[in-house]
Amino acid sequence: MIPQETVQRILDTARVEEVVADFVSLRKRGAEWWGCCPFHNEKTPSFHVVPAKGIYYCFGCHKGGSAVGFVMDHEHMSYPDALRYLARKYDIEIVEEEVSAEDLAARQRNESLTLVSEFAAGFFREQLGSVEGKSIGLNYFHTRGLEDETISKFGLGWAPSDKHSFTDAARTKGFKEEYLLETGLCAKYDNNEELHDRFVERVVFPIHSVSGRVIAFGARTLKSKEDGKPFAKYVNSKESPIYVKNQSLYGIWFAKGDMAKKDRCYLVEGYLDVISMHQLGITNVVASSGTALTDGQIRLIGRFTKNVTIMYDGDPAGIKAALRGIDMFLKQGMDVKVVLLPDGDDPDSFSRKHTLEEVEEFLASSEQDFVDFKSSLLMEDTAGDPLKRANVINEIADTVADIPDAVKRETYIDFLSRKFDIRRDALEDRVGATRAKNIIAERKAAERVHPRSLSRVEGSQRTAEGESLAPEGELQGPVGEPRRTTVGEPAEPRPGIDSRVQGGDFSSSLARLEENKIMAKAERDLLNFILTYGTTTLEFQSDSEFYADSEDERRTVFDFISQALEEDDAHFSNSVYKATYDAYADDYYDGYAQDEIVKHLLDGPDRNIAYVVSQLSMTEVYELTIKNLRDAMMSRGSWLTKFVPKAILVFQSCRLEDKENSLKQELAQAQKEADSGRILTVMNELIEIRKTMKAVKVRLGREK
Repeated sequence: MIPQETVQRILDTARVEEVVADFVSLRKRGAEWWGCCPFHNEKTPSFHVVPAKGIYYCFGCHKGGSAVGFVMDHEHMSYPDALRYLARKYDIEIVEEEVSAEDLAARQRNESLTLVSEFAAGFFREQLGSVEGKSIGLNYFHTRGLEDETISKFGLGWAPSDKHSFTDAARTKGFKEEYLLETGLCAKYDNNEELHDRFVERVVFPIHSVSGRVIAFGARTLKSKEDGKPFAKYVNSKESPIYVKNQSLYGIWFAKGDMAKKDRCYLVEGYLDVISMHQLGITNVVASSGTALTDGQIRLIGRFTKNVTIMYDGDPAGIKAALRGIDMFLKQGMDVKVVLLPDGDDPDSFSRKHTLEEVEEFLASSEQDFVDFKSSLLMEDTAGDPLKRANVINEIADTVADIPDAVKRETYIDFLSRKFDIRRDALEDRVGATRAKNIIAERKAAERVHPRSLSRVEGSQRTAEGESLAPEGELQGPVGEPRRTTVGEPAEPRPGIDSRVQGGDFSSSLARLEENKIMAKAERDLLNFILTYGTTTLEFQSDSEFYADSEDERRTVFDFISQALEEDDAHFSNSVYKATYDAYADDYYDGYAQDEIVKHLLDGPDRNIAYVVSQLSMTEVYELTIKNLRDAMMSRGSWLTKFVPKAILVFQSCRLEDKENSLKQELAQAQKEADSGRILTVMNELIEIRKTMKAVKVRLGREK
């Protein structure tokens, strides 16, 4: 880990205008610098840098932050990696704090495996220039329409026909045999244990990590299948500590910037599909080559954009893969469209037949929403058969049920109702039943596979008094708002912190910052609501004591919590939580949006606040229970009206408990000193405190 004093030195040294100028052409206007925003397309500069404040801000897309925040956003780096980038830029030496021997060994091993892979990439590139490489490999790439500049950009290469050429070259450079075997670059014959090349007489496609380092290879033979002989058209690297297939995408290093800038990703199937599209000028393209689409790959795409267009072949296999991909993307909250190419074409061949303008026009006119795609595809065989038609509508409704966002679900239900002339309530029943069924099945599967993780997550959702904020039998989260971490599955990393809590159990990691243990859990709960939903408007029903008649009188989650604290003259007891609350309030009253506030706090100079925000904004407190699942078909604002007031009551209960604890200590001291007057005063205060505690517990449903 990077020592805190080094972090502060980096942040103090980095000048935002110098960092931004490495990527953006800036012109000075007075005390500020202006340029075209690197995060969205624009012709008139709306991106400005303010050196005096150390910030940048775009009036077009509203991106903003500090120097480290810019590096994180533009280069899609984690917080530690952004700090290391800035340290290199400003020649600041980082002496990382001591890590465990196991962690150090794993890090060194991974670096060794990466160095072997990068050496191999260079070797294959060089071999493409050999006599054999030119006559076979380079000639193949040229016949596929690839230009030399494209071949160089993607690092394409040639694996020679000599089965020991790479092995001998690697050994000469001193690479250990164990690393050659672990990366899958070499293998051993079964009969004599002789080490030999894994990739032989094939064109080679290096696979890069998100940070641009070579981690694996795909290799294609140019031979035809011979009868009676084993044949593998493609041979891919085996999995290793640096290469996990279901979490890697071909082309991500080249596409990530434009994926974020254009807020869209085109997903294709093969290496050449990606390369040809990039060569044409469509550069936000990646492929799930070597494996069927996985949840890990979808999460990787989701780091850069939530909008995906599946661009597969128009044959039956492509259609089947597209149907599967739709459901997977929707389950992860992505917006997905589909483009099927004319039968007989793939993205590679299609891009070679047409100009950039023609392909862009085709994509714009042929993209289909998943409902239109499924209905046009599945309704073909339903003419005159009402049962088949009903089955198709049910299947599409089941797909809508996969969408985690409640508002989007409701919108699609309306759309389906109009499109198929079906009563809305019938579709709602189907979608609700499917969601309930799916959630119960997922929960049971999680309990079977990770029972300990599940119990730990549920245990972390208890209050300081040992009880859940949600009463027994009620939902602990809306169906429309899934928790951001899944049981048994590591959360996606957030910038700003090196060690993160997985599975929602963040109490232990924050304990070192807490002074008041009685108040800690209740304060964490309130901050969790604020950092996750602070700007969301609460939608109280007309029979609620908090109901507001007009739109102007409705309060956000933060307004509701802050006013409740002010009315009780209450404050956070733990200093780091109070500082986080105050920092949020400053940005909130300055009019920033929720995501911007969280980003500012993560980028801020107070790393304790950044630590708290990274923990409490990445994990939602409540988890679904099975009972009353259907009752959760409500908006986020409605769901919050059930639990935000309850969280405030728990906070009040903890304050009273904390006060009672202080009075007990004071009473003990008075008794020790035989101060009868003070004893009587404290006892009277205790009686009043306990009366109030009882009233609060009655409202919480803990006492009658």
